[in-house]
Amino acid sequence: MDLLNTLVDKGLRREVPTREEALAVLATSDDDLLDVVAAAGKVRRHWFGRRVKLNYLVNLKSGLCPEDCSYCSQRLGSTAGILKYTWLKPDEASRAAAAGLAGGAKRVCLVASGRGPTDRDVDRVSDTIKAIKDGNEGVEVCACLGLLSDGQADRLREAGADAYNHNLNTSEATYGDITTTHTYADRVDTVRKAHAAGLSACSGLIAGMGESDEDLVDVVFSLRELDPDSVPVNFLIPFEGTPLAKEWNLTPQRCLRILAMVRFVCPDVEVRIAGGREVHLRTMQPLALNLANSIFLGDYLTSEGQAGKADLEMIADAGFEVEGTDQVTLPQHRSEAGASSGCGSHEGAGCGSHGDGACGSHEGPTCGSQAGGGVCGSGAAAEAGAGVAAEAGAVAAQAGEARTDLVAVRRRGAGTDLAPNA
Repeated sequence: MDLLNTLVDKGLRREVPTREEALAVLATSDDDLLDVVAAAGKVRRHWFGRRVKLNYLVNLKSGLCPEDCSYCSQRLGSTAGILKYTWLKPDEASRAAAAGLAGGAKRVCLVASGRGPTDRDVDRVSDTIKAIKDGNEGVEVCACLGLLSDGQADRLREAGADAYNHNLNTSEATYGDITTTHTYADRVDTVRKAHAAGLSACSGLIAGMGESDEDLVDVVFSLRELDPDSVPVNFLIPFEGTPLAKEWNLTPQRCLRILAMVRFVCPDVEVRIAGGREVHLRTMQPLALNLANSIFLGDYLTSEGQAGKADLEMIADAGFEVEGTDQVTLPQHRSEAGASSGCGSHEGAGCGSHGDGACGSHEGPTCGSQAGGGVCGSGAAAEAGAGVAAEAGAVAAQAGEARTDLVAVRRRGAGTDLAPNA
């Protein structure tokens, strides 16, 4: 296919595809899907080999967010039965992080619900960053705390933070349809503040909220202009108790095409599969490793993920290897640019830049993800008891049909007395 040959050539040269080419990837047929994955896989392997970076989420403060993000289980007015608790102490957060690090995670993502941190909150998170780094040599720490005020990114950097996550989530044109308590411009401003402070910027999207192909391409091209090091791709988990509870629009094939498009537009950037991979990719998760070079290990912010042991087995069985703390995530031209100029955009660097990956997302599970956090949302969860899961298990896995059997609220790990799923 001429389109795919062109996109591979551009990806290997770090050239920007046209909007028409990006849209054409999303419009390919299921018959051509393996060809699309193979083509994008060439670009992924050229820049990242067969390494998979593991990230681990610690939900520092869960629920009761004053923002009204429609996808989020922690939003104002949400009736989702998620865990709700106030700030974890630094030693509690450090113990929670230890489970993920023991499982092979290279980065710890510290997430808190809310519009944005107060200066006291920044002090709390700074103490937590120090507690984690003091006990774990080589670990990266990403903060995901919502909208930043002037000077807060600098303080996080001084405390030892390596990265900051804040997703754009969707196109500027449709942003007002999913959130009214803050603006798209507010999000862009926070990503720029992280850049300016020398933090590695992480910013991504949520797919499956009813957006068009044009919206998806718009937000990915906007992300490329912002030049984050890491682009988490979240797939909406429709939480019961949120306005988007009925939005079941994704198929595994659609998810793979979205990941391929992101890889072509951002060829040399850490592309992370964030919240919703278990629900929407399902048995095709291993195929997605040919497109993305980063995932979250274990559970998300408010929802359960695949067991950490299963994640590691999946990576090995698919012929990939876990990236070590002694390995640099980004290609040399990006990592060197980040080291010499702080975090920021690099001329001609393509979609990302500088330092390393980052936390998943904000509203994405994982730091990211969907259905889960206030401004820094979370993961993907819906209230599903054993009875609901059993009943929903018979539902066919097709777009538009709910798979609530694959969605479970997180009841273990951070904020509980139970061991995490790592």
